[in-house]
Amino acid sequence: MAASIRRQRSNGQKQRTTVNEPRTLIKLISTDFDGTLHADHEDPPVPDDLQALIGDLQSRGAQWVINTGRDLAGLLEAVARARLRIKPDFTVVVEREIYRHTGAQYVDLADWNHRCRRLHAELFDRVRRDVRRLTAWVNGRYPAMVYEDAFSPFCVIAESNAGMDAIQAFLQDYCGEVPGLAVMRNDVYARFNHAEFNKGTALAEIARRLGVKPEETFAAGDHLNDVQMLSRDVAHCLVAPDNAVPQVKELVLQQGGYVSHQPWGHGVARGLKYWLDQAGRAAG
Repeated sequence: MAASIRRQRSNGQKQRTTVNEPRTLIKLISTDFDGTLHADHEDPPVPDDLQALIGDLQSRGAQWVINTGRDLAGLLEAVARARLRIKPDFTVVVEREIYRHTGAQYVDLADWNHRCRRLHAELFDRVRRDVRRLTAWVNGRYPAMVYEDAFSPFCVIAESNAGMDAIQAFLQDYCGEVPGLAVMRNDVYARFNHAEFNKGTALAEIARRLGVKPEETFAAGDHLNDVQMLSRDVAHCLVAPDNAVPQVKELVLQQGGYVSHQPWGHGVARGLKYWLDQAGRAAG
């Protein structure tokens, strides 16, 4: 079937999206947190209509994942401050570790997380011998801060996206020397990670355990660390809010996804409603 192009603006006019085929009911929802689901300066930080849509799907058996680059403590603190009426069934944190909501806490998905940590530790032992050389290259060319944290032996914050573009290219060349090594980037931030673990592979693992297909999965994100999650290999119902970076908007459109003219959670709500309408039409 030929793809159709539609555009629907926040004032009720039409906004561009591409539709490739009918969709089934959404059973798994994956949302990035900062800039996608949540905006600090908004009141409420997560729009009420988006919470209602997700909550309704959860009441009908769908599972919701917050898929973020934050660590677990930072995410739970932000969720508490946002006073959400709904709770995610899963969290993916630091773009790789999975936790499941059980009782009043988020419990480590032990087999996945243990393997993830072991492979990262082995990989980073190899990388540490080159950290001084990599740091010297970055500091000799660009104003940037290089540091180690609990999740990577080499993290960078550049002063501009242009600087980070060049640093990222250099680091990706270096990754070619180390099997399994990859660069995870978000705006002017970047760090090393194991190529097997990212938002996309974590979401795919959750879907596998739940028995959910990609065509039953919704994913929304706004930046480069969401790219692996915004793939039809993982999710067919793709959404980018208006504040998403151009590369993400283009990626979503190329795969038949929905790009909103509203930002943050408002745009995600419009996108989720769009895909629910598509599922309703297909079922009808």
